[in-house]
Amino acid sequence: MGGTPSETPSLWTPTPAPSPQGGGETTRRGFIARGLALGGLASVQLVAPHPAFAQGTKAELEAYAVSTPERVEVVARPIDSFDLRDRAAQRFGALQFRSGLVLTSSFRGFGGLSALRLDPKGERFVAVSDRGSWFTGRIVYAGAAMTGLADVDAAPILGADGEPLTRRKWYDSESLAFDGGTAYVGYERVNQIVKFDFGRDGVRARGQPIAVPPGLRKLPNNKGIEALIVVPKGLPLAGTLIAISERGLDADRNILGFLIGGKTPGTFAIRRTEGYDISDAALLPAGDLLVLERKFSWLEGVHIRIRRIALTSLAPGATVDGPTLFTADLGHDIDNMEGIDVHRDEAGETVLTLVSDDNFSMLQRTLLLQFTLIQD
Repeated sequence: MGGTPSETPSLWTPTPAPSPQGGGETTRRGFIARGLALGGLASVQLVAPHPAFAQGTKAELEAYAVSTPERVEVVARPIDSFDLRDRAAQRFGALQFRSGLVLTSSFRGFGGLSALRLDPKGERFVAVSDRGSWFTGRIVYAGAAMTGLADVDAAPILGADGEPLTRRKWYDSESLAFDGGTAYVGYERVNQIVKFDFGRDGVRARGQPIAVPPGLRKLPNNKGIEALIVVPKGLPLAGTLIAISERGLDADRNILGFLIGGKTPGTFAIRRTEGYDISDAALLPAGDLLVLERKFSWLEGVHIRIRRIALTSLAPGATVDGPTLFTADLGHDIDNMEGIDVHRDEAGETVLTLVSDDNFSMLQRTLLLQFTLIQD
């Protein structure tokens, strides 16, 4: 089956789903595990939820799967300070904190957000949940600060037959990319990439699996594709779909990535250091790759990191690396950060948006964080 990206992607325009009203406003318990981190419980919950849920039993997976399009009410609480030890701090490596939100909803299927893509203004968004759902909506701002979400709709990700892909037991939708109006969603465990005519049909689009490299199909269970990016026209590798695994390792124990379509398809690797795994990636306007990473240890808890990798270094057979722009741990207001995207604001600043996957755990939260990239 075909379906590789085109050479001339254009800006996508999300199509809102017709949705019945539903839900209400309640506040889910805001247990972030940082309060328990010193005892170890919180850290475990951030990356290792209850074993049964981590394995995705049929009953638990179906309980959080979205079966029909629905309007979702989301409550947003502002995060006043990113650094819990120094609340006046604003600069963190090459990033400056702009604003953050803790998101809650009475809608049971809200959560598990694993990937996020924004329109060029940083307002309209499309996200996927790792329980096989689309979420669309709009970020509301007051000046440069996020204040909430509006017009949020949830819908099941559909297969070619019009039925939710969760009915085929395809749950782990972990990555998302756009090539104009075409959306690509990466699935772990089944190691598939599915394309959708999102520009035409929005969340009602029916997915078609694309042809993927044999090495991608052989990625370890639950360590498959975590990042997808389509390179736009005018940049090196234009028209290529970049797919990066969470922790699929090559012979040198570096993280496998794949160049799909384009002029130079093949396999590359990102050097794995300090025990970090990859959770998402995004492309800077000038073309460099930002890679979001995370790690967990019993002694140190959860850490996240962002590295910058030159797009020109990606090539079949290459092992690439790049400088660290940002690190954070449980002394900062983080959770299981799984999604990253980039846009420019009206002032021309480069803004990074991060979203967390709460694993539908009462000890975790859905966070939306924004930072300005400081060009030093």
